[in-house]
Amino acid sequence: MRIFTAALATETNTFSPICIDRRAFEDSLYAPPGQHPATPTLCTAPITVGRAVCAQKGWTLIEGTAAWADPAGLINRQAYEGLRDEILDQLRAALPVDAVVMGLHGAMVADGYDDPEGDLLTRIREIIGPDILLCSEIDPHSHLTARRVAAVDFFVAFKEFPHTDFVDRAEDVWRIAVDTLEGRVTPVMSVFDCRMIDVFPTSREPMRSFVDNLKAIEAADTDVLSLSVIHGFMAGDVPEMGTKTIAVTNGKPEKGAALARRLGLELFSKRGTFLMPSMDEKEAVSRALESDNAPVVIADMWDNPGGGTAGDATVVLEELLARGVDNVAIGLIWDPIAVQICMAAGEGAEIPLRFGAKSAPGTGHPVDGMVKVVRLKRDAEMRFGDSIAPFGDAAHIHYRGIDIVLGSVRVQSYDPSLFTALGIDPTAKRILVIKSTNHFYAAFSKIARDILYCSAGTPYPNNPATTPYRKARRDIWPIMADPHGSEAA
Repeated sequence: MRIFTAALATETNTFSPICIDRRAFEDSLYAPPGQHPATPTLCTAPITVGRAVCAQKGWTLIEGTAAWADPAGLINRQAYEGLRDEILDQLRAALPVDAVVMGLHGAMVADGYDDPEGDLLTRIREIIGPDILLCSEIDPHSHLTARRVAAVDFFVAFKEFPHTDFVDRAEDVWRIAVDTLEGRVTPVMSVFDCRMIDVFPTSREPMRSFVDNLKAIEAADTDVLSLSVIHGFMAGDVPEMGTKTIAVTNGKPEKGAALARRLGLELFSKRGTFLMPSMDEKEAVSRALESDNAPVVIADMWDNPGGGTAGDATVVLEELLARGVDNVAIGLIWDPIAVQICMAAGEGAEIPLRFGAKSAPGTGHPVDGMVKVVRLKRDAEMRFGDSIAPFGDAAHIHYRGIDIVLGSVRVQSYDPSLFTALGIDPTAKRILVIKSTNHFYAAFSKIARDILYCSAGTPYPNNPATTPYRKARRDIWPIMADPHGSEAA
């Protein structure tokens, strides 16, 4: 067998003022054919898993380019078209192939393209023809458009949020692909439109039990090859934004359609109950100070670069400073200019510095003061499960009793190693302030005595009922109160 694999992924917050060009991919991950590292990233696990599978089977794996950019706003048209055409040219050169296995995110939006993944997959299908297997792993925070569904044989999405299972789901993709190529199964994908948009953390109920039930159905029913929930991405203003369910069966489209529908209506019946309860910055700081346990994690949940924001908001920091709180560590604040100034000053220097809140309204105010440059690091990295997340040149500064990590590459706060990389012991701090909606939970819950979800400022459009969408459909909850009527009561 000859199998082609490649990856092209990012997540586009169409309300973000930060545009993505080719350099943004190169800063996060750009790996030409055969140069992808052994460690997978969030959307490139099909490549690393494919290496192991094809080596075991004695098959030929032809690797194309792998590119990932940390989430932001609109992708530059030339950047998208250039990377797309690079992969398509590599596929043409690899022909003939028996299958194409892709790593995609699913929430890209580019200048001139509301559906880049649909464009890419359609072009792949045109190259390989109707009978060659085409499948992909995708992120659940994606847009499952009709064009994509028409182009592929099947999708498998991560089940967990935080996305701790991206390698496991890549293994599912390859398991189904191998069984298909060897004639044991005929995958058929059924999709149900839940007509809603919500946030579905699997670290808490009711989504925890829902995902456990998906796994139980997969284990018990030999007709079911895979079940996925497409959460949707509420910051992507595109026509097909919303939550959907996928059932991939072994040649049983009617059974798959009924199962996807049942699961989708079950999700809809629980709408509005999934998201973690949150509080504003004043309550979050007050509750953290009242706690006898340390460290307390305050998750600045909507200033999350993983959702396309800058990650430079200072709203929580300003509240801490106003109250004179010390023994706090904050990370990661994105400010490449401040990092450059600190790099020039050197470790141990005490300098006047302005940092933070430069990207957009609703993110607080820039902080001005005399800071001490404690530690500097080139090409800093933190862990993210089985992967590595780079945050570029970084500086650890100390200001009025607070240790702050400044980074030059936008990335959310996945893991306590973002602090230890800059010489900060997070377990010794009274309060940790991080920037992530829920991906932090898997790692930080191991050291946190308490976790507070803070909704501070307005860096992210987190209420679909009032978000000023221009393209998104109007017939979904909560924009429409009950689009299913009594059917989902």
